Amino acid sequence: MIAEIIAVGSEMLTPFRQDTNSLYLTRQLNDLGVIVAFKTIVGDNFDHLVGVARNAIQRSDIIVFTGGLGPTEDDLTRECVAAALEVELKRDHDIVTAMYKRFAERRMSMPPNNAKQADVIEGAVVLPNPRGTAPGQYLETEVDGSTRTIILLPGPPHELEALWQGECLPRLREQLPPAAIATAVLKTAMLGESAADVRTAPIYKKYPNIETTVLAGQGQVEFHLRTTAATKEEAQAAVDKLAGELEDELDDVVFSTGGESLEEIVGYYLQMRNLKLAVAESCTGGMVAERITSVPGSSRFFLGGAVVYSNELKTLFADVPPLMIQAHGAVSKEVALALADNIREICNADIGLGITGIAGPTGGTEEKPVGLVYIAVTDGTRHEVVQRRLPGDRERVRRWASQQALDLVRRILM
Repeated sequence: MIAEIIAVGSEMLTPFRQDTNSLYLTRQLNDLGVIVAFKTIVGDNFDHLVGVARNAIQRSDIIVFTGGLGPTEDDLTRECVAAALEVELKRDHDIVTAMYKRFAERRMSMPPNNAKQADVIEGAVVLPNPRGTAPGQYLETEVDGSTRTIILLPGPPHELEALWQGECLPRLREQLPPAAIATAVLKTAMLGESAADVRTAPIYKKYPNIETTVLAGQGQVEFHLRTTAATKEEAQAAVDKLAGELEDELDDVVFSTGGESLEEIVGYYLQMRNLKLAVAESCTGGMVAERITSVPGSSRFFLGGAVVYSNELKTLFADVPPLMIQAHGAVSKEVALALADNIREICNADIGLGITGIAGPTGGTEEKPVGLVYIAVTDGTRHEVVQRRLPGDRERVRRWASQQALDLVRRILM
């Protein structure tokens, strides 16, 4: 079963208003084992909305319209869905009477245009709206021998959610066959999207019934797996099998299979080994410390450190010799390692992390271009230094550098 959500309203095609109803409805439909295959936002235009409705009715089992059920001239959902189905609208006078009563109870007179909210698509069941004047509608129709369920819901979220829970959910539970959706997420660090896909595509292509989505961020590639089956156990077993094969292929590049962030994983390793971390950051300006301290309970494994942006503070706060900076430059393997080793000793930490680089957009040279970063990690006995030329603007370089730094800590802890 696939569903389609159509949000109606020109205001959602501007930068100032977002469609949040579809997020709520997607979760609700997924809980029923229904995959949302399409989402559309369409403005208050009769021809556009009729065209979108016709397409949806042809391709989706469940179509949910949100918005466009109000009393104004631009509220066109009822009319457009009826036109797409080639059926009539009929005014329900019981609804009109109920609306007059609602206005009267508030000592208000009902404007005549409110009566259009009582127009019901032929064959539809009216869904009473306890929180507003616009009732919803629920109907089933046949298309090429298949049943289509069409639901019209008001746009205000508090009205939509009440109608969904009270009227739509019970009907769908009774109507739909048993089904469940299961998902799995694998997160990898510092592996490019194309390189990740070359290694994994031959594996996930063997599972056509499992939807595999590859999402790339800054220094991170995620594999999102999703499938449906008659039971949750059956669906979960299928995605877990594929996830296991992908993890075997990618090996230690995978840092999370449970949705955790990289900073959370680093925290887990530090706590398991009862170790403490300290950092000395130059070009990242405290970003690594910020990410680590965003994890609840990070005081158990993170001591702190220093932001040593200037050469003088590299010496004052992290004890980097001025002659070393003069000989090798502030952006160098030697300075990165000195930052890591010295901050570890100064803070009495088990693990030290040092970062130095050129975030840009200025400050680069032919020898040391923008994006050049050195990251060092040491535990006093072992040390590792990574040189990277990171792509993008200033913020992107800083984010990539923090990701590489955390992954380097993860690897030395492994």
